Amino acid sequence: MNIQIIDTKSPLWSETLKRIRHDVYHFPAYVELEAQRLKALPEAMVIGDGDRIFFLPYLLRPSHDASLAQDLDWFDVISPYGYPGFLLSESAMGSPDFLALALEALQDNFYSRRICSAFLRLHPILNGALQSLNDHGLYSEQGETVSIDLTLPKSEIWSQTRKGHKSSIKKCKRLGFEARIVPYGEYLEAFLEIYQETMDRAQAQAQYYFDRAYFDGLSQLGESVHLCIAERDGVIVSGIILFESCGIVQAHLGGTKTEFIQQSPFMEVLDYVRMWAKDRGNQYFHLGGGVGGKRDNLYTFKSGFSQQRHHFGVVRLVTDQSLYRQLVEHRAKDLNTSSEALLESGFFPAYRASI
Repeated sequence: MNIQIIDTKSPLWSETLKRIRHDVYHFPAYVELEAQRLKALPEAMVIGDGDRIFFLPYLLRPSHDASLAQDLDWFDVISPYGYPGFLLSESAMGSPDFLALALEALQDNFYSRRICSAFLRLHPILNGALQSLNDHGLYSEQGETVSIDLTLPKSEIWSQTRKGHKSSIKKCKRLGFEARIVPYGEYLEAFLEIYQETMDRAQAQAQYYFDRAYFDGLSQLGESVHLCIAERDGVIVSGIILFESCGIVQAHLGGTKTEFIQQSPFMEVLDYVRMWAKDRGNQYFHLGGGVGGKRDNLYTFKSGFSQQRHHFGVVRLVTDQSLYRQLVEHRAKDLNTSSEALLESGFFPAYRASI
């Protein structure tokens, strides 16, 4: 097998994506943007054996970015925000042994480069059938996500909508709310106000806040990024940023102005987007799941639009057990706690826990 580590400027990145079904989360521009946001290094691993291809984009975090174990030379790996996971070519998916060989090669490569651990968020649709990961002890299911099957007739999509959601959508239309796709850059400022207000209202964790540079950077995704807004009497009241690639439309970030919460205009937004996405020939409108994969109110809301579910999982990989233990011990000492407490916290990697 041929193993190559490439950066976002490598022609091989885009050439590989042309050969495999992928999502926007795999775009070099998106991974580059996430690297800038998290002060990491954007890379991808390409493992090839003829038509069998394994592709993994990730963010490499050097030790100097962490406030621990500065005397140790080490790195770790995380996925960009969203659902990147790894990609397999059609030939690779039909060859069960290839994934095992690719994962072994990945671990050996990471170990040789002092990459201590890797936390990879998998793609619920593109990685949904890879149950063989359980055989390697790497896979951990986090919950379910919801998507709308856009191959169904519009009548069936409507039929699968929860009764309460149907009532809210009809109410929005009676009240004069109208949704439409608008030019991203032209309407971004209005969306940013809505998103900020939504996150503040939800008392969201810091990871769900993004600066202006991030939103401006999304414009680099070109025709794969879209903005849908709902308005009434010329006032923009709700909106959502969408990604579109290879038949998959992702609900990336969205929100509603507080003063219009009772009218639920976001219902109108999602109703419009699912039909717009279907008319464009897409197969999935992926709404995602609850916060942290939980069956919370957000999950309950999304589940009212469709009966289609996907398993969402993550890969937790430790390539160097000895170094990992040293880092956990360093972190425990800094926090005046025990290594066991960090390891039992559920946070991965444990040496970046903040308990």
